[in-house]
Amino acid sequence: MNLNELRDNVGARYRKKRLGRGIGSGKGKTSGKGVKGQLARSGVAINGFEGGQLPIYRRLPKRGFKNIFRKEYAEITLETLSKAIENGKISSSSVIDQEALRAAKMIKGHKYAGIRLLAQGEVKTALNIVVAGASVAAVEAVKKAGGSVTILNPVRDASADA
Repeated sequence: MNLNELRDNVGARYRKKRLGRGIGSGKGKTSGKGVKGQLARSGVAINGFEGGQLPIYRRLPKRGFKNIFRKEYAEITLETLSKAIENGKISSSSVIDQEALRAAKMIKGHKYAGIRLLAQGEVKTALNIVVAGASVAAVEAVKKAGGSVTILNPVRDASADA
């Protein structure tokens, strides 16, 4: 058997019926769409219509909420910081802030409201970091290595108010 001899089995493909080609074809005049009305027209879109019954999308309750004031933060781990220092992208002697991380191309895009420091990995050198937020474990790890973390937008502690 050769590739040029390959064929479908007989009856595997159904030949498309040609519409609107005379009364003898069986699909002439209205092309099987009946007469007049919405469904005989082109561009019909009645998805979700259930014949006058209240549609399912209106019977089910609404769920969820999209906060339009939500702030998104770029997440930087201690591991990525230490790798960037080893590779020479960032200097450990200078202050590491949003501008320094953008210059090192570790943060892309301008949709972020700031940087959050996360404690994944470990730091061996003393770093001076300025971020919008940091996890408690990340701050402890940086302080343990002899560095400091400055948080620009400290979160108010609810227990301090009571």
